[in-house]
Amino acid sequence: MKLTSPEVIKQIMAKSGLKFNKSLGQNFLIDEEVLEEAIYASGITKDYGVIEIGPGIGTLTARLAESAGKVVAIELDRQIAEYLKGAFAAYNNVEIIQADALKTDLVKIIDEQFANMPVVVVANLPYYITTPLIMKFLEENLQIESITVMIQKEVADRIVADADTKDYGALSVAVQYYGDPKIISIVPPESFMPAPKVTSAIVNIDIKAHIKPNVYDEKMFFNIVKAAFGQRRKTLVNALHSYFNISKEELRGIIVEVCGNESARGETLKICQFAQICEKMKKGVANLQNV
Repeated sequence: MKLTSPEVIKQIMAKSGLKFNKSLGQNFLIDEEVLEEAIYASGITKDYGVIEIGPGIGTLTARLAESAGKVVAIELDRQIAEYLKGAFAAYNNVEIIQADALKTDLVKIIDEQFANMPVVVVANLPYYITTPLIMKFLEENLQIESITVMIQKEVADRIVADADTKDYGALSVAVQYYGDPKIISIVPPESFMPAPKVTSAIVNIDIKAHIKPNVYDEKMFFNIVKAAFGQRRKTLVNALHSYFNISKEELRGIIVEVCGNESARGETLKICQFAQICEKMKKGVANLQNV
């Protein structure tokens, strides 16, 4: 059964009483080439365990099951989850979990389902929860080697953006703090059913080979990033002064030392510069607020 065939998908959904749920961002992948690109980019072999979010009709799930040692697919839609449990009942390396991925204990799943296996995330993510899901994978410091996901191209552009470009922002810094992201390929709307109104992209975030920046205080580092991009029109001196209530004079000295320019703005700073500012603020100011 060819799960990338629109006719097959329609037959399955009609027979099983399933319907596309727009509120859950259900767009099923129907492009074989895109499937292969995602599998290849993930680097999985039979030694690997895979976490998939939002498996939909199971198109990607089936290919993952052929390539990986074990697949755990987390599906929010109760009806689709029940269908998948039946559809993959004969697979001894596929586990279907009906749950909200944002509320799921992924650490527990990795410990219980993937003992002594390297683990990666591979998924066609629902657009409406793309950013919080990616940040959940990263911020929880899961024992995963990489994340390979199909997401909205606009979000992909922001994730991989370099400093001093229009797409560079807090999301760029956050993802690049934890991993090395790159766009693998661009995916047109017609690669999905139903076709979304936007272009997508396959993004791979390499966590295993990534060396995290040397940050003096991680919580403070991200508060500095939040302040810098939360008020993009302000200079760093003014943005940080508003957020931390530190004197402009002290901040001006730090910004000039790190950036060479007291009028610098957040979008011009590389991650290493945010880290340097964090260290100097933490060491040089005794009474920081809101940290």
